[in-house]
Parts: sequence; C-alpha cells; structure tokens
Amino acid sequence: MLARQLAELAPEVVADGKLDIEKLRELLADDVAEGNERFGLFWPGKQRALRAAQAPTTATLKPDVARSREWDTTQNVFIEGDNLEVLKILQRHYHNRIKLIYIDPPYNTGKDFVYPDNYREGLDTYLEWTRQVNEGGGKVSSNPETAGRYHSNWLNMMYPRLKLARNLLADDGVIFISIDDSEQDNLKKLCNEIFGEGNFMACVSWQKTYSPANDKQGIDAMHDYVLVYAKSGISRVNLLPRTTKQDEAYKNPDNDPRGVWKAVDATRAEHRDYAFYPITTPSGKEVWPARGRSWVFTRDELPSLLAEGRLWFGKDGGSKPSKKLFLTDVKQGVVPTTWWTHEDAGHNDEAKKELKGLFPARLPFDTPKPTRLIRRIMQIATTTGDNGVVLDFFAGSSTTAHAVMQLNAEDGGNRRFIMVQLPEPTPEDSEARKAGFATIADISRKRIELAGEKIRAEAVGKVVDVGFRAYTLADTNFSKWRVSSDIAPDKLGQHLLDLRDSANADASADDLLTELLLKLGHSLSERIATQSIAGLEVRVIADDGGKPCLLAYLDERAKPTLEQLRALVDAAPARLIVLEDVFRGDDVLKTNLSQYARSKEVELWTA
Repeated sequence: MLARQLAELAPEVVADGKLDIEKLRELLADDVAEGNERFGLFWPGKQRALRAAQAPTTATLKPDVARSREWDTTQNVFIEGDNLEVLKILQRHYHNRIKLIYIDPPYNTGKDFVYPDNYREGLDTYLEWTRQVNEGGGKVSSNPETAGRYHSNWLNMMYPRLKLARNLLADDGVIFISIDDSEQDNLKKLCNEIFGEGNFMACVSWQKTYSPANDKQGIDAMHDYVLVYAKSGISRVNLLPRTTKQDEAYKNPDNDPRGVWKAVDATRAEHRDYAFYPITTPSGKEVWPARGRSWVFTRDELPSLLAEGRLWFGKDGGSKPSKKLFLTDVKQGVVPTTWWTHEDAGHNDEAKKELKGLFPARLPFDTPKPTRLIRRIMQIATTTGDNGVVLDFFAGSSTTAHAVMQLNAEDGGNRRFIMVQLPEPTPEDSEARKAGFATIADISRKRIELAGEKIRAEAVGKVVDVGFRAYTLADTNFSKWRVSSDIAPDKLGQHLLDLRDSANADASADDLLTELLLKLGHSLSERIATQSIAGLEVRVIADDGGKPCLLAYLDERAKPTLEQLRALVDAAPARLIVLEDVFRGDDVLKTNLSQYARSKEVELWTA
C-alpha cells in the first residue's frame, strides 16, 4: 500500500514494478538522513516485527452464529483469534474507518501473557500461540525477566499490531492505550514513531486505587497511564460533561431573569492605574481594590455593568463587588485534563464489583478495567451521532463492549464495537476454570451477553444494540489463498493437487460467503438474506431501497443451467459471485455467463 502511494506521488521512483530507492533519495535530496546514526527506538527483532505487519495473511473469519446474540440485527462484532492476523483481515473494509481504538495490552510485568517473538506463517503462529507452547514445546504464557530479551519480546509483539491499528484509524480517529511504568517509556517512543510525535495528545495519569497498600514495600503505584495519540491533525477531542457538583455552585439569590450565576472576583492580582478607582455600593459605601490589585474592568465600562446588573454587592448591597458569571455564559462542558481521579474514571475495586454483579458465583477475570474509564474515553473521542466504531483488540473481559452499550443507553448514541480476544486458556486452578470458562475469550463473550441483558432491562423504552456477531479465526476455505509465497518445494506438488477444488468441501455457504465478502471489502455486519431465484438458493445483500448490491451462488453440489445463471444476472445486482466449483469444469458455461454478465454491466466474481 505504501509503495502504491509513493508511486502515485512520484511515478519516476518506480522501475520494472519495483521502487528505485536511489531515485527516491535523489528526489528527497537534503531531507535524507546521512550515515547510520539517528535518533529513535531500536531493539533486537524490530525488522522482523515490521515484516510481520507487512506479510499477507492466509487466514479468514468463520461465522459462529450459535455463540452470537441477535445476529440478524446487531452491528457489533466479537472475534476470537490472534489480533495480529485479525487486524490484517480487517484492513480491507475498515481501513481508515475506525473512530476510536482503546487497548489494554499486557503490561509486561513478568506474569502476564506476552506473545512470543516467532514470526512464521501467520495462521500457524496463531495456532501455536493458542496451544501456549513454543517451537520447542515450552510454555510461552508469560515473559519473565529471566527469559532474556524482556523488553524486546514485548516491543516485538506491540510494533506490528500498532502499525496495523494506525491504518484502521479514521483521519479524525484517536487511540488510547493503557499501560503502567513497566513499559510506558518504551510505548511512548514506539507510538511517536508509528503515529508521529506531532500527533501525541496526552499521557493521562489514572488513579486506579483510592487508598495506598500499606503492606507493600517501597513506593506503592496508585496510578496507571493512558497514552493518547491522534491519527492526524484534524483529530479533535470533546469537552467532558459538566458534573452536578460543578453546577451546584451556581445560584440565583436575586432572581435574575438570566438564570443561575456565581460570584467571581472582580479584581486582578496586579496594579493598573486606569483600573484603580473607587466604586460606590448601592448602600452608599465607597470601596477600593486591595493594595496591589485593580478592577478587571475600566472606569468607562463600569456604568454598563451596573445598568445590566452584572455586579453583585452582597445581600445587603454594601460588599465589595463581584462579577456575575452566568451558567449560560460558560462552556457547556469541561476541558479534559491529564489527571483522572478514581472519582472521575472509576478504580480497580469498582471494576471487580462490576464483574461480580454479572458473575455472582465466581470472579472469572483478575484485572478488569472499570467501565467508567472507557466511558470517559468515549465521551472525549466520540459523539452520539457519528455511528463510530470502537475497536479493542486486547478485549480481555470486554469492558469496552460493556461501556459502549452502557453509554449508548445513557445518551442515545449509536456507537458500535469490534472486540478481538485470543482464546488464551484460563489456568487449570483458576476461578474462571472452576466456573466453566476454558478461555479468556469465553469470559469475554459471556460478559457481553450478561451486560447486554442487564442494560436492556434497565433501559426501559430505549432501543439499544446489545447483540454481537461472533467470529473465529480460521484458515482460508480456498486453496488458491491457502499458501504463502515461501511454500516449501516438497509441499508444492500437493498444493497443485489441492487446487483442483476451489473451496473446502467441509465449509458451509456462510463460511465461504464471509471470506469472500471480506476479500471484497464488505463489513462484518452486512445484512444478508437468503432468496430463491430460478430455483437457485442465493445469498443477497441489498441497498436501503431493496435493490440487490450483491448476489452469491455457492452451492457446488448443484450445477446450474445457463438459464438459471442468466436469471441471476437479470436480477441486476451490482456484483454476482459464483463459486468456481459450481461450473464443474464446464468452461463453456462459465464463458457464456461471463459474456452475459458483461453485456448487462454486472460484475462477475468467481472464486
């Protein structure tokens, strides 16, 4: 993609389909750094990590309707699988479309799960990680300092994922990343490189606990960080809602028709001769600013302030004047700051209580975030009317999904979520395993389900999307996409034999359709209907007016006639998909269909 963009900007740098680096250096001239020494963050494995982000994936997503909720109507998505491969799959449709990304990655404390630095073919690596073993069969569920390359392992995990995440952000999108002191400094340098130092917005300190742990040695860390980066210069953040406590300071003791107000100091902390003069109060008393101070208004401005009733002299009319600040004149919101207290954004104990309220028998997850933290982030980065997608590819217990549904219920928003979670096995002796949850992904899905039920029960009379479409990462269903360019010579023969069949015979029509739609750039929440046309069962995606945008015939067991296929074309879809195996090797049938589709200006796609 980057190569194509460079070619569009400077066609002369392309020679024989490849970039001419020397020509590019000539064009950049003085902007090219000389020598090998330069400022930046470098670590062992960085180049391999970059190649991992650039390598194409052979994976797809398999619909899991049984573990979904309200499949036909929901716009939300939950994906079980390695987030590196999932982020690659999402590129086609969601590139430049995600409004907000929030992630709470492993903090690299030596105990939490960190993906190993092993970049073989994508899906194989995912399956290896799922089994929680490395190439030698050793467990890789943690990254202890004694293992060596402690920080490098973590950076190699984060680098390709953040590179791909940036591609998904909309031009006005924002990413928030939770982290602690273990990797905060490295993460900030990494984000400066990926998102650009000029797009750094803030490093928020979030007070995660409300009291110190007196049983600990040394200095107790009562806060975590949230790094905030914009995609570009057009990204903006919103004012936070005013609190009841802030508004309580505004009263109306004199029944001013302009509404509630509060008294603010009418003097400034410096002496100015033109603003240092006496004022006579309504009670006839003469008052001056204190020594070294002066009024905030000039003598000429005083008469209009008095006439408009914008000065307050106290209930008895004899006090030094204050200015009236009306609530209607202040910003209807609060500028976000980098200090979030537990009162503002919740705390760790609150997060556990929220889970306990959903899972009363056993607490299945040890380190959830409070929904108020994510709610505050969404208030800053999204609006009720933008229908924005919120992505969390380290979903954990799906606090983000819970917060999206809750805030939508509160403010009438239409935000949608995409959660991605690796099926990391829960420990054998954990409370989660005792409660029947084999993986973190199982906990994540169940939390969305339980939180959705609770939110819907409380949001009486409101329409809130509390469903989700579940998908799992899987190998491609199509032979031609199953192999990477570095296929081993001893496996090439078998691959050529496999190409005799286009699609996996065990794959369902929905499996095949999902993969094809992803390849064609459709979303994971498309409205798909089943319809019969000329005796053929086809999948249909229609526009808002009911006109078919896409028809797909995927039943390889029944070879259609030319008349039946022409009937599909006559339905006038913008695009027609026909499974290659449907033709049973009948090139004449395929050619006739292709010519007829072309004559009707219907795009034919075979796979």
